[in-house]
Amino acid sequence: MEIKELFIKANETEQSIIEQIAGHQWELLMPEKVTRRPMTIMEVVRYHTWDSAWIPDGLAGKTIEEVGDTHDHLLKVRQEDLKSSFALYNQRAITAVRALENLDTIVHLTYGDFPARQFLQHNIGVRTFWAYDIARLIGVDFTLADDFVEALIEEFSPVVETYRQYGMFPPEVKAAADASPQTKLLAMVGRD
Repeated sequence: MEIKELFIKANETEQSIIEQIAGHQWELLMPEKVTRRPMTIMEVVRYHTWDSAWIPDGLAGKTIEEVGDTHDHLLKVRQEDLKSSFALYNQRAITAVRALENLDTIVHLTYGDFPARQFLQHNIGVRTFWAYDIARLIGVDFTLADDFVEALIEEFSPVVETYRQYGMFPPEVKAAADASPQTKLLAMVGRD
């Protein structure tokens, strides 16, 4: 599975989990080992909506200064509008990634400039594994397709320790030798 396909699959996975959030679950707190500060599910979904809105600008080479606060209203979306806002901007992000022709395009982020390929990798990691965290909190199934799991293992095995040093992944969790590939993947990125 190529990186653009992985990005699309990660975003679709996150959206499928977000669609299952019940009204009383928006205020549940995400695990701090992942967010590093107290954050509710609502705050995470607002942030990912904002982040999705920014993706087409980033892939077009725009700087943070050029984009400014254009999308900041999404950090305050009302609960009743959050699922539809996420779906809209998530689809726009997917459309922008599908149209991306050069994975070496430089994307200007708050934490540095990166080739689009690495930018997509960052997003894949955050979206897939935070979707898992949300799924656990709200009590819904999080079973990934085998080919997606294999592609994620291949994508993140070489970089997991670097990302862990950056704070993207918590410490590795021990998985049984006979655990499923998905369980081993989740353990690798600090999920139990």
